[in-house]
Parts: sequence; C-alpha cells; structure tokens
Amino acid sequence: MQQIIQSAKPAGTMHHVRSPFGLSLGRFRISFCAVAVLGIAGCATERVPLPPLPPLPSPTIPAPAPMPAPPVASPRPAGAYLRPAPGPIVGRYDQRNKGLDIAGVAGEPVLASRDGRVVLVSSALPEYGTMVVVKHDDTFITAYAHVGKVLVKEDEVVRQGQQIAEMGSTGTNRVKLHFEIRKQGVAQDPEPYLRGELR
Repeated sequence: MQQIIQSAKPAGTMHHVRSPFGLSLGRFRISFCAVAVLGIAGCATERVPLPPLPPLPSPTIPAPAPMPAPPVASPRPAGAYLRPAPGPIVGRYDQRNKGLDIAGVAGEPVLASRDGRVVLVSSALPEYGTMVVVKHDDTFITAYAHVGKVLVKEDEVVRQGQQIAEMGSTGTNRVKLHFEIRKQGVAQDPEPYLRGELR
C-alpha cells in the first residue's frame, strides 16, 4: 500500500513521468512545437514556380509620312506666249510704241517667248539697237530689241523659255528690252498674248 502511495505523485509533477517512447510529457510538448515550427519553415522555404511573364510588346515605329509630291506645272497651251523678261513694264503699246518695254539689269536673261527659228540678228536699225527676231510660224514673229550679248545665231531653232540674249541698252539710254509681237508683219499689243487672251 505504501508503495502504491509512494508511486502515486501529485498531478503537478506529472511532467517527470516518462512516456513509453522515452520522452517526458514536458519535453514531448516542446518537441512537438519544434516540429511544427520546422514544418512551417519548410513550407515557407519551398519554392513555388511563378507563371511565365507575358512577352513585352515590340515597340511600334510609326511609318514615315510620305513626302508631298512637288507641284506639277501645267503645260502651256500651244501658241501661248511666255514673258521674255521678268522686270517691270516701263512702256506699253500705243500708236508710237509698237511693243512692250520691260526694264531690267544688264546681263539678265532674255528668253524666247515661243518655239521658233531665229531669222535675224542685227544692229542695222539704230532705234532698235541690237535685235533678235524669231519666226514662230507663217503668221507670227517676235522681236527682242536693245539687247546686249546675243547667245543665238540666225537659222538656229530655239525653244520657249530658252535664253537667247542678255538685257542691254543698245540704241537707248537705259537698260530695257523692247518686245514686239507681229502678226502678218503688223505690230500687235503684246499684253493680251502674254495673258493668254489671244494667240
């Protein structure tokens, strides 16, 4: 009986009783907690593969804007006359002046007003100075007077806009071009022809 009493211990000392597995209950509680912590740590350190990232979009390079096409000059109608010099008009057609006087600077180009053939290069008429005459067809000729240097020869074919001479002051007191249009040998007012109103 005493052995039974001696073998019985208060409930508070039960942690000194060894379990059948060789661990005290107190230690068993500590070991269980340690195992639980280690298990959580193991779960935390386990690497879970992340889903692959979507590919980055390739940069979109805007196509260069097309260059605007240069304006195309409309062709001049057949028989149209080109102004032979760009300067201001200083003398218009009237009863005394049989053509158009255009001011300019010595050496500036004088252009053929229409396609044609050079029929005269002469300084024989003092009031015209040095003059170039171009025949365009059986009806019309143009005359370019008071020019300086002449760049064409008689019987030479010229094209509209081609330089045929340089501005000068031969036979006059200032640099100017005297320009005439003659129809069947009769002087015409050049301005309606240059504006395209007459051909």
